[in-house]
Amino acid sequence: MIRINDGEQSLPARTLGIDFGMKRMGLAVSDELGITAQGLATLERVNMRKDVEQIRLLAQEYAVQKVVVGHPISHSGGSTSMSEKAGAFAEKLRSRLACPVELWDERLTSVEANRMLRSAGLSIGKRQRAVDRVAAVLLLQNYLDFCANQLRRSEPGEGGA
Repeated sequence: MIRINDGEQSLPARTLGIDFGMKRMGLAVSDELGITAQGLATLERVNMRKDVEQIRLLAQEYAVQKVVVGHPISHSGGSTSMSEKAGAFAEKLRSRLACPVELWDERLTSVEANRMLRSAGLSIGKRQRAVDRVAAVLLLQNYLDFCANQLRRSEPGEGGA
């Protein structure tokens, strides 16, 4: 989708996806059209201050306009200790970033990432190094697809307004 503003074309903003973890965080960024997610290098956690600063620098580098943090809620939709930690991390990001930070249901993204990597024939060691990045790509792609579906539904003649 290209928006026209006073005769100028502007592309939709990029979104950064984070598969939150206590030791590592998988990262992915959308393309400039907001259609596809590409994996970035996995962030090895250091401490909250340094982790948030790394995310802030990435958001700046990629001109990110929104951050989506994986929210690991339970299968029944309830809160877990990890979802509370992800929520606290998202809150820290909100205080340091100039863009919105959303939590996004990430149930089964790591399971799906492991399944995909296993079916690709990767060894356990290679899967462990790649799973966070793949999970972040799946998380962000699910979010982008949801947003695209919401946009299509709201367009006249497409079952929307």
